[in-house]
Amino acid sequence: QVQLVESGGGLVQAGGSLRLSCAASGRTFSYDAVGWFRQAPGKERRFVAAISWRSDASVYYAESLKGRFTISRDNAKNTTYLQIHSLVPEDTASYLCAARRGRAGIGVASNYNYWGQGTQVTVSS
Repeated sequence: QVQLVESGGGLVQAGGSLRLSCAASGRTFSYDAVGWFRQAPGKERRFVAAISWRSDASVYYAESLKGRFTISRDNAKNTTYLQIHSLVPEDTASYLCAARRGRAGIGVASNYNYWGQGTQVTVSS
């Protein structure tokens, strides 16, 4: 089993920045990638970004979100980060991290094996 805990969310004004963290514990050697998704009330869960947890450290972004989001990792801390710049009210959502084996269909939520509880990001205008 893998446990994931997100942190770093909060209330921020439009134009600001946040760095979200996703700390993993348990069988951390068992997954190949970690992704970030977001879900606004009444809307479906949407892919934001993912990063390979193997030596290549490849990164993947939702096409519509490229430029304002940066995903990174700290191997020693088993932690994945999501930096968000120039926040807009439309970024308001619960941000969840997830871990998975393999990388096929990296942007599809159902391909992920483990999920955190999420951290809330609220952007005021």
